[in-house]
Amino acid sequence: MRIGTIELGERPVFLAPMEDVTDIGFRQLCKRFGAAMVYTEFVSAEALVRDVQATVRKLTVSDAERPVGIQLYGRDADAMVEAAKIVEQAGPDLIDLNFGCPVKKVAGKGAGAGMLQDIPKLLDITRRVVDAVRLPVTVKTRLGWNADQLVITTLAPLLQECGIQALTIHGRTRSQMYTGTADWTLIGQVKHNPAIHIPIIGNGDIRSLQQADQAFDRYGVDAVMIGRATFGCPWLFSRQPLTTDQQIDVLEEQLRINVARTDEYRGILHTRRHLAATPVFKGLPDFRQTRIAMLRAERLTDLLAIFEHCRELVRAANRTQGVISQGGMT
Repeated sequence: MRIGTIELGERPVFLAPMEDVTDIGFRQLCKRFGAAMVYTEFVSAEALVRDVQATVRKLTVSDAERPVGIQLYGRDADAMVEAAKIVEQAGPDLIDLNFGCPVKKVAGKGAGAGMLQDIPKLLDITRRVVDAVRLPVTVKTRLGWNADQLVITTLAPLLQECGIQALTIHGRTRSQMYTGTADWTLIGQVKHNPAIHIPIIGNGDIRSLQQADQAFDRYGVDAVMIGRATFGCPWLFSRQPLTTDQQIDVLEEQLRINVARTDEYRGILHTRRHLAATPVFKGLPDFRQTRIAMLRAERLTDLLAIFEHCRELVRAANRTQGVISQGGMT
């Protein structure tokens, strides 16, 4: 599969762009474990044009994570064009336009999935951004605003005419937010439309590489994008299983990266979402109390001590299992 001149191999699996999740450290870890493409957090076009430094910092990308896309959102065409030019100077491999974010503070203001209520404007922004930059431009969107407005099968060819070089479709409407089950049937219909020649990337409810394989087989998509299932699991992209000890090591590395990138307080705060979601510690004795302590910890030394305690619990459980297994063999 290719997006422009970017070669992504067969059946590539991407890391979805997610606010407060896909920072540079997490992207690098996901890339190490096999993500074919990673994306930044959402970048507000209006904030970027105003030179808001917290937004500008989101443009930082590294060679270790390539190919990497920077995702823009906004509702004003002029701001989107100006922001795209700024993004291009940051040196990503592509620019992705966010027409899919369903949260109220974005979609409620007409940006993200809110654009699905104004298709002419959505197409105008897309066309103008494509014309303004040399980088490949892609789009991520949803099936439609609600179940009565499933526009994706007619929208996809129009976006292709605007010059985008790939389309990611999340199999839900904006009204669904993240509830219910993602419907991949319309994604498959777009992919099998003979008029569509750009890559189609499917997204929604993929929690493992095995499920990604099933989506490739069933719907014929060119790539699969994984989002929420990666929380606390950057190794999800690896076909080589990690031991629990190794998974804890990865979470510790992620924590250290975040602390080094910001400071102790913000680094820990930024890592908590992953620690709350990770399945690594489930099944450990008295996990509930350990989890509470983990999410309350405010010092790096305290969190590292909790990690080591968890390693000891895992090792003890493994020794017990080994004894049981040996006893069962005699």
